[in-house]
Amino acid sequence: MSKNIRRKEVDHLFEAILTLETKEECYTFFEDVCTINELLSISQRYEVAKMLREGHTYLDISKDTGASTATISRVNRSLNYGNDGYDMVLARLPKDSE
Repeated sequence: MSKNIRRKEVDHLFEAILTLETKEECYTFFEDVCTINELLSISQRYEVAKMLREGHTYLDISKDTGASTATISRVNRSLNYGNDGYDMVLARLPKDSE
């Protein structure tokens, strides 16, 4: 794991996130924890990952999500050489979860 994020403070954040039970609770918590731009950036990267795994082109992904090719490339690198976090979550969600 790069930049060693495994710290007590990160553990506490993840433990807090794991207590959330509904989408509405997630909205409430994340609106307090993140800026709107941070949350939109994270959700954009997730959408990019989904679309890459579905076989969409960079051009289509950029048009649909507004992501730059640099962001798409970064997400693609994570999909190919990262910790498989995107794939783990994508495999657990129904294909039509929108």
